[in-house]
Amino acid sequence: MTDGRLSLVFSALADPTRRDIVARLAAGDATVNELAEPYDVTVQAVSKHIKVLEDAGLVSRSRVAQRRPCHLEAEVFDLMTKWIERYRREAEDRYRRLDALLEQMGERPATGTPTKEAAS
Repeated sequence: MTDGRLSLVFSALADPTRRDIVARLAAGDATVNELAEPYDVTVQAVSKHIKVLEDAGLVSRSRVAQRRPCHLEAEVFDLMTKWIERYRREAEDRYRRLDALLEQMGERPATGTPTKEAAS
């Protein structure tokens, strides 16, 4: 996934209404009117949100007779997950190295602190 596309996806998901629309589409396809029902905004406003999700590649629309259902493009989430996973693994590696260092430091007496033998 290119940086520009990734930025579009994260930007699209920055809005809570769009995240809610994505969550609802995860349960199944829906029309703009169906998606607009629970919100106290116009159908046009929800349509604009869907357009942002479409531009980011998260949602597509199809035509089934008179219906134009919106469909969640789950593959985009797989790409996002891979991107996020790379940084999670790097952070995990840093924590492992820090744990090893702290463990080593715990095995040595701190400088300036007398050891048990010296105190006896």
